[in-house]
Amino acid sequence: MTSRHVLALVLLAAGSGALLLAAAALVRLPGRYLRLHALSAASTLGVPLTAAAAAVETGPGRAAGKLLLIGALVLAAGPVTTMAIGRLTVRLDAERAR
Repeated sequence: MTSRHVLALVLLAAGSGALLLAAAALVRLPGRYLRLHALSAASTLGVPLTAAAAAVETGPGRAAGKLLLIGALVLAAGPVTTMAIGRLTVRLDAERAR
C-alpha cells in the first residue's frame, strides 16, 4: 500500500463522512432552512474531498486535473446555489404570507 493510496483513502473517508453526515442531517433536521444548510456542507466539503481522493488515486495526468477542476467548480458553485435557493424560498414564503 503506497502513501498515495493511503492519502486517497483518508480523503475518501473524510468526504464520505461529510456526505453521510449531511444526508443524516437532511433527514433529521426539522425546518427547510436547516436542511438547506446541511446540503451546503455536503457541496462545500464532501464532494471536493471525494474528487480530490479520486484525483490522488489516479495519479498525475489529465484525469486528475479534470477531477480537481470538477471539485473546484462544485466548491465554488455550491454556496452560491445554496444562497440562491434560500433567497428564493424567503421570497416565496413572503408572497404566500400576503
